This record gives sequence, C-alpha cells and structure tokens, in this order.
Amino acid sequence: MQPQSFNACLQQSIHDHWELDAMTDFGSNTYKYKDVARIIEKVHILLEASGVKQGDKVAICGRNSVRWAVAFLATVTHGAVAVPILHEFLPEQIHDIVNHSEAKLLFVGDQVWPKLDATKMPRLEGVFSNSNDEYKLLVERTESVRYARENLNRLFGERFPMNFRAHHIDYYHDNPDELAVLNYTSGTTSRSKGVMIPYRALWSNVEFAREVYSTHVRAGDNVVSILPTAHMYGMAFEFLYEFCCGAHVHFLGKTPSPTVLLKAFADLRPKVIIAVPLLIEKIVRKAIFPQIKAPAIRLALMTPFLRDRVKTQIRRRMQQAFGDNFSEIIVGGAALNQDIEVFLKGIGFNYTVGYGATECAPIICYAPWDKYRAGSCGKAAPRMQVRIDSPQPATVPGEILVRGMNVMLGYYKNDQATRQALDAEGWYHTGDLGVMDAEGNVYIKGRSKNMLLGANGQNIYPEEIEDKLSSLPYVTECVVIQKGEALHGLVYSDPDELRRQHITPERLAAIMEQNRQQLNQLVPAYARVAELHQMPAEFEKTPKKSIKRFKYMNYPA
Repeated sequence: MQPQSFNACLQQSIHDHWELDAMTDFGSNTYKYKDVARIIEKVHILLEASGVKQGDKVAICGRNSVRWAVAFLATVTHGAVAVPILHEFLPEQIHDIVNHSEAKLLFVGDQVWPKLDATKMPRLEGVFSNSNDEYKLLVERTESVRYARENLNRLFGERFPMNFRAHHIDYYHDNPDELAVLNYTSGTTSRSKGVMIPYRALWSNVEFAREVYSTHVRAGDNVVSILPTAHMYGMAFEFLYEFCCGAHVHFLGKTPSPTVLLKAFADLRPKVIIAVPLLIEKIVRKAIFPQIKAPAIRLALMTPFLRDRVKTQIRRRMQQAFGDNFSEIIVGGAALNQDIEVFLKGIGFNYTVGYGATECAPIICYAPWDKYRAGSCGKAAPRMQVRIDSPQPATVPGEILVRGMNVMLGYYKNDQATRQALDAEGWYHTGDLGVMDAEGNVYIKGRSKNMLLGANGQNIYPEEIEDKLSSLPYVTECVVIQKGEALHGLVYSDPDELRRQHITPERLAAIMEQNRQQLNQLVPAYARVAELHQMPAEFEKTPKKSIKRFKYMNYPA
C-alpha cells in the first residue's frame, strides 16, 4: 500500500475542521483549527526568513503545550526536520542533542531556557522563546535570524493582507521516505541515539489509529495529552492522530500525578486514554484499592451470589475515575504489573496493552480491549510484520523482529548502530525477548540486554522478578541487578505512604526482609534475591517513564 502524504492529512484536517476547537492548554486558552493554521503560517515565515531550508533541523524543547504543538507542525509542514527534546532532560543532555542533531534553530519553553547555556550550543543560529506567538528572540547569531524576528508581523501582513483563510494553507508535500523527525531514544540501557523517523512512519501510525479507534475518537471529541509529546508514543496517539481527525487536544502541561489526572478526567471526560503502566497503577492504588480493602467489600467478593454485583460496582468506579466516557484505555511503554492486570481483567475493565518502540514511531502490536489476551501486547499492527527469532517461537523466548512501514530509516550519524538494528532484509531487531502464540499474540519476556545469566547458565529475566517484587508491601519501584552470581533488588518506597503508616526505617527494613523471603518463594531457586537495598530517591526515568537501568547496574558499589 502506497502511503499518503502525512502533511496532506494535516492540511485536510484544518480545512475540514476550520471552526472547531483544536488545542487547549489545560485551564487556559483554547485555539481553533483556524487559529492553529494562522500561527503555523506565521512560524513558516519565521523559518523561511531565518534561512531554514528543506532538511534543516529545528529543535523544540519545552512542556507539552499548544506552542510546542504548533512549533512541531510548522517545522514538518515547512519541510524541515523536527528534533523534539524532552524538557525534563538535564541541561547537558539537551546541549548534546542540539549539537549532535546539528539543529539550526531552537524553540524553547521559558521554564527550560534559564537552565541552558547558549555557548555550549555553538551551531545554533537562533533561539526563540516558545511561550507565546510573539516568539521573542533569545539568541541571534545571524543577520537573517534577527531580520526574521524584527519583521515577522510585517511579513505576515504582507503575505496575508486580507483576513486569513483556509485556501491560504499550502503545506510542503512530503516524500514518504524523507526524514521528518529526529527523535532521540529514551536510553533505558545506554545513551540516547537519534532515531530517523520518515514521513511514511508518521502517516502509518496516524492511519493505524484511524483504523483501530476512529469509531471512538471523532471530530470535536476531547482527548487529554498526558505523555510527553517529545516522545513518539505521546506524539502519535495523544496529538498527531487527534489533530488529523478533528479532535480537541487538551495539553495537561504539568506533572501527571493521580490527583491532577483524576481532575482532568472528571472535567474533560476524554474519549480515549493513552497511558504508561505507572500512571494506571498509581491511579488504581490511590482511587480504587483503598475502597475494595474495606471489610464489607472483601467479604462480598468472597460471597458467590454477591461477587458479580460487587465487581460490576468496582468496574463502574474505575470507569468514573477515568471520566466515564472513554472507549478503552491503551497502555504502552512496558508491561502492566501482574496483580493490577489480574484485577482489571477480573472486573471486565476495558483496557488493552500495546507494544511499540521509538524506532517504529511507535506502534508494533495492538489488540482492542475485547480481543486482548491478558499478559500479551496484542498482534502485529497493520502494515507491520512481527516474528520471533527462536526455533520454537511459541515456547522458547527469542528476539522480537519487526518489519514494515513504521520502521525508522536508521540512527543519525551512527552507521554501526544502524547495521546492528536493521538487517539486510529490513527487519528491525528490537532487543526485546518474547514468544508468539498460534494466533499471533505476542508476549514480551524482557529485554535481551537486561537478561541475566544464572550460575548454571539459566536465563534470568529481571522484569519477571520485578513484577512480583513490586506487588509486595511498600515497594513503589524496583530494579533487579546482578552482582557476581547473586541477585540484588533495589527498592524505592513512597515516603508519603511511609509517613501515613508511621513506618520507621527499622520497621521498613524488617518489612523488606519479609518481602525478600516471600519473593524467593515465588521464583525459581536460581532467580532468588540475596538482598534488598532501599533507594533514597525515585529511579531516574526515560520520557515514557521506564527506569534507566544502566544507571544502576553497579549499585551498590
């Protein structure tokens, strides 16, 4: 199937939904599709007058916002390459990405800019504030950049002397295999790499969403943007698809704590919810588990003629917590905690777990909630092939290989990494281990880079141990590592919960020893943990809230 133009999808949506609400910064101003189009054209003039040509890199760094979205859309529809950078990265990481990508311009949020040092990004020709449509000039290193900003309003008025109209929109017509986005990987096992995402991959992911939940999300519907738009998961399914179908995107713009999320869901009642496991688990533990631990509820769940009625009530409470208007919750980025998944499946909750990677922009596997098999991540998405590199794919874990329209062009300026990831037949080697049943459902067993080797050569998948450990008392987050032949568990406990329960350090140490003993009864002898170590702070995470494992491989020293 020949892909259509991604930019043509954007242009058509603006034409079709001209008077509809397009984007809102949660609790602030709302912009219609015609407003977004006007600002995009304004940024086009800014890029053009600054000397940005087809293929030039434009970096964008800031919190999720209407301005972030407009800067991105303006860049790709101008024919330049967008370089989205997570605002939570350390200044050194942002400097490195800007330099490595050879970005010509940087659009930056006001909360990020004070932390950066322009002298450490010498290739930049200009830096613009991305806080409003005035695009304040923060750094100018060429005459064209200064001229572009000083004359922006005059140039816009000359190009559009009459009121701005839909027929003024004429976006760059993209080539499917042309580079559109340079997205730096989150780096769970190593330093970030620049993933080269072509226009065809953007189009294919938007088309996938149209195919699987266009009946759920339609023009005018609300969707909450929770995940970072700088990461492909949030970008594709909380922003790009919604914009292409005429939905109304509400950018949360703040840390998605359970309290903040529950209020946003109640206020906006979104039609679909995209999330990572950590967010779902936190909401379930905060809003639902305390209710079902009540003695009367626990007794009812053990009573046959009351059980179904109670489960229905719990499911309704869950649906109400998420706004009571969604078709399904799509979880991605990692596997759900087993206890949480058993609970959700047991009450018939409408959720599903997908599978993707930045290198596939991001979708690889998916199944709708009513066809989803617990523990799996669905089947190969449209226009994608998936196979397991194993002599017995159904029973013996092997590396998950994928091929199709969503796959990247390679890693920017890193031919060695590209050759390791993409073979001669076009298969992308994910580095994930999994099995596939006869119906094509994929079950992830862990990362090949994370796999540990037991004393007698046994393959140990730390994620499976962590799943069990994270279900034990006062384990908020955990990582299992190997020191010599022994396994160690690193544990972070929520300090607020410890204070509420009056748990002293001494008591916590005793609880963790009980946890270790209980855990070792749940795993094979070769996978038993020798010691649990209490961590002083949350683990450092990637944009999709996966723990950066490589940071902790040598802990404790």
